[in-house]
Formats: sequence, structure tokens, C-alpha cells
Amino acid sequence: MSQARTIINYINAAHILDHMFMLIFPAAVLGMTQSFNLSYAEMIGLSLGGFIAFGACSLPAGWLGDKWNRRYMMQLFFFGIGASAILTGLSSTVPTLVIGLTLIGVFAAIYHPVGTAMLVAHAKNRGHEIGVNGMWGNLGVAFSALLTGLLSAHFGWRAAFLVPGAIAILIGLMFALQVRREAPVVATQQAPRGVGGQRISMPLVFGVLALVTATGGVIFNASTVTYPKLFQMRLDELLASPQTLGLVVSLAYAFGAVAQLIMGRLLDRFSLKYPFVLLTLCQGPLLVALAYVEGWPVIVLGAAFMFAVFGQVTVNDAMVANFVAPQWQSRVFALRYFVSFGASAAAIPLIAYIEPRQGLTGLYLVLAVFGGLTFLAALAFPRTAAPEIRPAAT
Repeated sequence: MSQARTIINYINAAHILDHMFMLIFPAAVLGMTQSFNLSYAEMIGLSLGGFIAFGACSLPAGWLGDKWNRRYMMQLFFFGIGASAILTGLSSTVPTLVIGLTLIGVFAAIYHPVGTAMLVAHAKNRGHEIGVNGMWGNLGVAFSALLTGLLSAHFGWRAAFLVPGAIAILIGLMFALQVRREAPVVATQQAPRGVGGQRISMPLVFGVLALVTATGGVIFNASTVTYPKLFQMRLDELLASPQTLGLVVSLAYAFGAVAQLIMGRLLDRFSLKYPFVLLTLCQGPLLVALAYVEGWPVIVLGAAFMFAVFGQVTVNDAMVANFVAPQWQSRVFALRYFVSFGASAAAIPLIAYIEPRQGLTGLYLVLAVFGGLTFLAALAFPRTAAPEIRPAAT
């Protein structure tokens, strides 16, 4: 196996862990309220520091990835997030729990600016590799609900943090042994052109990216955090056990992996604009439907919405990969995820404020407004030519 493929495999594994660790708590919290004598809304609020750190720490992580060493940063990711999860699983007081959750966010922030830049640098077909990588990240979201449900049901909520924490540290050791160096990145790339060869307005491109990153961050985080609660409420009689709930929620998340594989292939062949517009067009109506439906349709609509949300994530990453020179990509990915996860942190107080007053119905209607803004931004995005396929780094 080539060095480039080995690196990409570990980057994909890291993407699984990154999203899984950030969503263990929202799935485990349903069984933690009695341990800490707090309500669901109060418990969810404890994760705010982690989600803020997930966004804020991406900026220094991206800068260190470009200026110091991306390989060392990924080692720090594996060891740090694993140790933080173990600390969270051992927590017996609210302050210790908050510290553990916050540290998970700090180390999770390393992955997207550093790992995504490494992926793009070593990929042959960037759109395809971004799609595959996104699929693994999406499966990490799915595994969070499934694995947390299984571990919580059989061993208690602490195991939902302790077992994945130990696995992350083990993968980190393997990464350190198998990836001992990384080839330097190419310092230049040709800027994409619009259809017909005309110049593209870069302020427009990055303005659209900033807006959809912010609105998409709120939608993504609020929906993925509340999916376990939504499914539990709307399918109460059908989902009697934590493992059944975890399985159903995981299947809804996993459906988004299909979108990312499809988007990855499409983005190597067509303009970004078409899938971008189509995916954002679907989000608002699906959120309105999720606000009101009951029973099995929740699963179908929930899976369809995950398709649209995760497909858009692939499009957003492709924007940076196609428009930013390699030597700047860690920092620009860091800025993108700083905006995204900074905005997504706002979803936590949004949930804590709206859910006790208007329920999840009110929350999803508010998210539908954000979905409408995302669609309007997609309409303004310029139509570009398909990116050229380039050789993989070795």
C-alpha cells in the first residue's frame, strides 16, 4: 500500500472518531439525567463548552498544521480525544463532566482543518476522496448513536465514553508507527474558472461559503443533537429500548453516507452549483415536515434530511479544495470550520431555550428558516467548470 493511501485511510478513520466523539454525549445523555440529577435541557447545556471549543480551536489547529507539522497534529488528535473521553466517562461531578466534554471539543477541533488538508494533498480524485471521507465521517455520526445505545444498555453510560476513548488511543499508536513522515504539499494550483473561461468573483465565492457554513452549522448541529430525542418522542411505542433507538437513529444518519459518495463522484464531473442548489432546496421543506410528522414517516424524512445535510458538507469542503492553494488549505479549512462549529455551538442554547417552551416542533420550524437562507445563498453561487483530476501525492 502506498504512503498516500495509508495516510488517507488514517484520515478517514480519524473522521469517524471525530464525529462519533462529538455526538456520544447527546445520545448518552438520555441515560445520564438521573446520575447528575438534571433535566434533559440542563444536561444538553453542559456540552456547550465542547461545541464552542470545536469551532474556536480549529483556528490555532489549522495554523499549527500549516506552520508546524500536520502529522504531529493528527497524533495529538488521536491521543487527546481518547484521553478526554476517558476522563468524561470517569466523571462523577458536573464540573468534571464539563471539563471532559470541553476537552473532547478541543482535540476534536484538530481534525477538520488538519485532516481535511492532508486528505486533499494526497488525493488523486479530490471530489471522490472528499465524498468517501465524508461518508466515513457520517458513519461516525451513525456509530455514535448505535455504539452509545449498545454500550449504555449493557454496561452503563460510562462505557459509552471509556471504550471509544481506548480505541482512539490505540489507533493513534498505530498511526504514529505507520506514518512516520508526510510528503511536502505542492505550493501552487490553478484557480478554477467559470463556464466559458471567465474569471470568478472570489469575494462572492467566499461570501457564499461563509453564509452557508454558518447557517449549515446551526442546522447540522441542532438536528444531529436532537435526533435521538425526536425519534424517542415520535416513535415512543416502537422504540422501547436504548439499543433499538440507537439503531434507528444510526440508520437515519448512515443514509447521509449515500449522499456523500454520490456528491463526491458528481463533483469530479460537474459544476459545484447544481448539486449545491438541489441539496439546499430540500432542507427547508424537510425540516417543516419533521416538525409535525409522527410514527414511521419520521424515519423516512429523517433519513432524507440527513442525505441533504451531509451532501452539502461535501460540497462545502470541495469549495475550499478547489479554490484555495494547498499551502493555505489548513488555515482556510480552519476558518471554514471555525465559522461552522462556532455557529453550531449556537444550536445548544437555541435547543435549551426553545425545546422547553415550544418543543422540537418550534425548534425545527426555526431551523427551516435557516434552511431557506442557505438555499438563497446557493442560488448566488457561480457556475464553475468541473475540476481537473490530478495525480496523487506519494
